[in-house]
Amino acid sequence: MELKQLDALAAVAEHGRFSAAARALDTVQSNISTHIARLEDDLGAILVDRSAGQLTPEGQAVLTRARRINTELAALRDDVTSMTSRVSGQVRIGIIGTTGRWLLPPLLDELSRSFPDVVTTVIDSTTTALIPLLEHGDLDLTVINTPLQHDELFTTPLFEEQLVVIAPEGHPLAADGDRPIHIVELANHDLLLSPPGSNLRVLIDDKARQENVVLRTIAELDGIRLAATLAFQGYAPAIVPVTAIPSWIGRGGWAVLTLQDMPRRLVGLAIRRRGMLSAPASATRDVLRRVVRDQAPNIEGLTAV
Repeated sequence: MELKQLDALAAVAEHGRFSAAARALDTVQSNISTHIARLEDDLGAILVDRSAGQLTPEGQAVLTRARRINTELAALRDDVTSMTSRVSGQVRIGIIGTTGRWLLPPLLDELSRSFPDVVTTVIDSTTTALIPLLEHGDLDLTVINTPLQHDELFTTPLFEEQLVVIAPEGHPLAADGDRPIHIVELANHDLLLSPPGSNLRVLIDDKARQENVVLRTIAELDGIRLAATLAFQGYAPAIVPVTAIPSWIGRGGWAVLTLQDMPRRLVGLAIRRRGMLSAPASATRDVLRRVVRDQAPNIEGLTAV
């Protein structure tokens, strides 16, 4: 088995056809066919469905391992370079949007000061979208909603934050302005909520069940910032973490209702269980934890853990 055979398989998976894979790797189609055929002979399994231009289940399993191998090779180069000089190389971070808004500015500033030779790439997305990117080796570490039950990933807590309701201007819930509120007061109101099964929705549904409250949803959104934006614009009240409200946003007629006696959203740092972090990723992890501890006291409703 050779690395170029694994690269050929990854290219076919990404581009769908042997001809497109050949163009992506700057080679000819016959080389792609040869690499795939030899890999299949070596493993004793068909990896690519030629008629559909897709990987078979066996091919998908090999692709997952191949991505991990490439990630480890890149980390190996960075580690050796960092041992002979300053920490250098690339780190790829995934981060949920509500956290990235306040965490990234001080994090990137500190990384540029402490590790100027580290190139940082940031992917801003939802927990749902970031998990497979981390699992497949496209990211080195992620900041996501937790807890996470995943055989391939390991999480450590970073901070917890309060849940609030953003009530649009003119909505009955906003009539008395900013105030504490109990979840029972949300009955009979159409709400913007996270999708069923998401960490945030589980917290909300568990509390509603304890209080014998049935919550009505007008829409379920896998994007907390989007839910907050729709609430700001007057669509419907949204249950969100407190950091979904940007510090720079001007106050209109909408109200922030602090949910009382509610569990808090827990956000953590996730890495792959197998393999070890590269030197740039390890340095970034340490800086990230330190920045969270430094910034948390300045954000109302958020506590480092």
